[in-house]
Amino acid sequence: MSYRFNSYPLVHGCSKLIVAIVCLLSTNNPVLGQQKIAEFQNEIFWKVNSANGITWNLANERRLPRDDRMEMDGQQVAAIVQYKVDRRKQVSVSRDVIFPQLRKFIKSTDQNSANYRAYLRDTYNDDLLPVINMAGRTFVPGVLDSICIQGKLTLYHHQRDGIRITRCFFPSMKSRLFVEKWVLTNTSDSVKHLKIGHTTLSQEEDGIYGLYKRKVYCDALKEVSINPGQNYEFAIYFSAHREGDVDEMETQTEAEKGRNNFLDSIHSKLILETPDSTINTLFYFSKIHAAESIYQSKIGLIHSPGGGTYYAGIWANDQGEYTAPLFPYLGYKTGNIAAMNAYRMFLRNIPKGDAKIWASFEMEGDLPCCSSDRGDAAMLSFGISHFLLASGNRQYAKELWPLIEWCVGYCEKMKTPDGVIASMSDELEGRFPSGTANLSTSCLYYGALRQLAVLGKAMGKDKKLIDEFTNHANQLALAIEKYFGSVVEGIETYKYYKENTTLRSWICLPLVMGIQNRKAGTLDALFTKLWTDNGVRIESNSGVEKGREVFWDRGTLYAFRGAFKAGAAERAIKKLEAFSTTRLKGFHVPYVVEAWPENGMAHLSAESALYCRIFTEGILGIVPTGFNSFTIQPHLPADWKKFSIKKIAAFNKNFDISIKTTAANEMEVTIDWPGGRINKKIANGEILAVNFDGR
Repeated sequence: MSYRFNSYPLVHGCSKLIVAIVCLLSTNNPVLGQQKIAEFQNEIFWKVNSANGITWNLANERRLPRDDRMEMDGQQVAAIVQYKVDRRKQVSVSRDVIFPQLRKFIKSTDQNSANYRAYLRDTYNDDLLPVINMAGRTFVPGVLDSICIQGKLTLYHHQRDGIRITRCFFPSMKSRLFVEKWVLTNTSDSVKHLKIGHTTLSQEEDGIYGLYKRKVYCDALKEVSINPGQNYEFAIYFSAHREGDVDEMETQTEAEKGRNNFLDSIHSKLILETPDSTINTLFYFSKIHAAESIYQSKIGLIHSPGGGTYYAGIWANDQGEYTAPLFPYLGYKTGNIAAMNAYRMFLRNIPKGDAKIWASFEMEGDLPCCSSDRGDAAMLSFGISHFLLASGNRQYAKELWPLIEWCVGYCEKMKTPDGVIASMSDELEGRFPSGTANLSTSCLYYGALRQLAVLGKAMGKDKKLIDEFTNHANQLALAIEKYFGSVVEGIETYKYYKENTTLRSWICLPLVMGIQNRKAGTLDALFTKLWTDNGVRIESNSGVEKGREVFWDRGTLYAFRGAFKAGAAERAIKKLEAFSTTRLKGFHVPYVVEAWPENGMAHLSAESALYCRIFTEGILGIVPTGFNSFTIQPHLPADWKKFSIKKIAAFNKNFDISIKTTAANEMEVTIDWPGGRINKKIANGEILAVNFDGR
């Protein structure tokens, strides 16, 4: 069954639609309130452990009660686990389990926009857990000792009556299944006899694709005896299937093995090594979250943001611009497939005439969304050109070239008499003013033109076309300076749109694109006037309500990338360390977030991809120069004597980049790949060219 957005009465104003959807779904995503942020903002709860994870030790914890949530995803399931710890260190858990491909009927009282979030989902609390009896009494797990996050969420309970319980939560990577594994350990010197009740919950409902059957069940034996020092394991399963489908549910052992294999694979690719263990760990976690949020769909594997709201769909910004360009570096085949499936969906839906391209294709591509031009053509051309060069795949480039041509043609049609690119809004979709032409759209198109000149040359395109891309880029750079360059709040930087009088976070984008005319003032604005404990605020006056610091992490992540690329490593590093500490070890972990107050700081996976790109494109300064070549322009903080990213898989090679600083303040750069090596001393910020063709 197919729906089109333009068949709905709410078509007018994409931003209004999205705001309506957010309001409809606010109850599905626990919101971090202003009071809670204020209470715990600068508190550190977690420590990096020796097993590539983080641990919250509650032995001496007094900052209670508190709660947090973590999302985990597989190809057919997503789950957001919220854990609440009270003052007595008793924990309660709610499990928001989502099956993105099983679309529900919406309520008769819902607006039609609810179809865009009609995923089969439910929240399961602890009242469905099996009851354990021991010695004629109901056994209650001991207080919480600690919580560990390592791509799975594990709760460690203190022993009670000689039984210690560990609970581990993880998704199946391939089935419609979420698992909660219990391990019961006998810590006493006598045999423990237990009776375990079987909680089984079955639910059925008609949906778009037929009858859906959900089931919660437990595989524990009814009676068990545990010898001293021995364990007994069982699991609680949260599953769903469509009537008529072959039900091939995994055991918890099979599901955990699949999850562990995924985590091991991600850990072994694109390995960041810096002197800061917090940054290293958040980078690893960011790889996990960027890579896990890929779903099976009718259009193949597709990456989606998640966060309790966005599943089994593709967006021009999240997938087209943010995430797809990371996957070639990660060497994640599933991610590269998902990237191509996203771009192919846009390719198949190139508009005719002067129409705008859809901003997203949601619900497995059935529901195109948003006729409001957010600068989507610029987003797509910027992301596609980088993805194609990094992937080194000429066939991909040939296939997607018609989409590139359309994006360029559309952006050129939107060029104003002032030489900048007009768009109805930006990726914030009207939440904040953006005028008739905004800095984001023009900068994205400028970056795309620079990359397209390189891509065209690599593809053997006509020199006239390549020169045209270069000339358009040069002209646009001048127009950006003339139109947007300004003194805003006393700082030499950029106004975000013509009538803009306040500092905005997206003034970082010229730095990301290599435009440094107003570098000093822009850095002052970003890291002084706009800086908060949660990174760069969207607007200097907060923009929504007095006293609220409205932030979207994507602005901060781009700001870091731009600052390092512009050579401001010393200016950026302390901010990056503080920001990374908050996101990994603070009040809401373990990933960077979407925004606040909107959507309650949801952990959208595309933001995790942007965190990784701080290091590849910011600190290392990787710039593609062909299918098999690139330059690096490293900018290391003075305190970082060593830096490396190993197991990079891009430009048709697997390679390592390692940097050591010398006593003479030079950098010794070593690039290793099978059958080749470059070893050279360069100055901090010097450009080094790498060509695997050897030409």
